[in-house]
Amino acid sequence: MTVAIDRATGKRRGEREPKPGPVQRLRNGLHKHWYAYAMIAPVAIVLAVLVLYPLGYGLYLTLTDATSLNTARTIGVNEIDATYKFIGLDNYADILWGPTAYDRFWSHFLWTIFWTAACVALHYGIGLGLALLLNQKLRGRTLYRMILVLPWAVPTFVTVFGWRFMLADGGIINSGLEFLHLPTPSWLEDTFWQRFSAIMVNTWCGVPFMMVSLLGGLQSIDASLYEASEMDGANAWQRFRYVTLPGLRSVSTTVVLLGVIWTFNQFAIIFLLFGNTAPDAQILVTWAYQLGFGQQPRDYAQSAAYGILLLSILIVFTSFYRRWLNRNEQQLAI
Repeated sequence: MTVAIDRATGKRRGEREPKPGPVQRLRNGLHKHWYAYAMIAPVAIVLAVLVLYPLGYGLYLTLTDATSLNTARTIGVNEIDATYKFIGLDNYADILWGPTAYDRFWSHFLWTIFWTAACVALHYGIGLGLALLLNQKLRGRTLYRMILVLPWAVPTFVTVFGWRFMLADGGIINSGLEFLHLPTPSWLEDTFWQRFSAIMVNTWCGVPFMMVSLLGGLQSIDASLYEASEMDGANAWQRFRYVTLPGLRSVSTTVVLLGVIWTFNQFAIIFLLFGNTAPDAQILVTWAYQLGFGQQPRDYAQSAAYGILLLSILIVFTSFYRRWLNRNEQQLAI
């Protein structure tokens, strides 16, 4: 057997070079793409300072018994050193399995899941319906679009305070119901109506984003697909099911994922609508704030543990959601 050898390098022709190690690959990458790394370095530094450091420090606090009574603080001219201790995973055990676990975590967790599912379903359903209407050739369509986007354009605190005034006992909603001789719920006092009003206000604030996103997806669907399906005898429902929904799949999966993450962590609406007056309507993120900043003494360790649990839940959900989407895409490809 004859083996060809390259005289310049002394290596056999066709022989693969040994794969470089991780350090060498890093050096090669830095040497080849140094300009790109230089461009993203400021962003990476800002993210590390604003995201990674607080996340790491919060994770450390979850392993301690830190409260406002034993952390380092300054009172006048006196500087008091921190006296909190390392307690390992006791905070997580107390939150998940402690004697008050249901009242402090699981009840809020179940309500948060229901709140997220209900709000995202309403966002998507109403947003899709409005997008389908605005995608039609209507007179004054631009004006309708502008009006429907207004709830999203108005700052959230203005919208929530407006709803709070309307939902008050003497507000316009109860006044209208009283004029019609209908029951006037205690929107801001009764637990059921507190939760109902929270979902209603969040739906009002979140539908415009979903509508605009889905409208963009509808306009990207090739009109010839509708013409071909109509020629084949498909009715309106069949065109919606077999043309519109598949055409919106990529947009829908993205906006639903974003909607779940945003709604799961929706702090502003619950806090501005009720403050600290509705303990049973608090979702996990507002309950974590209540523990860390809305009581005395402030329980920094437990509040940080809630934050880490929230992050873990969203990571798990996102992983399963992406796997489910990939599995569906593979089945459709087959």
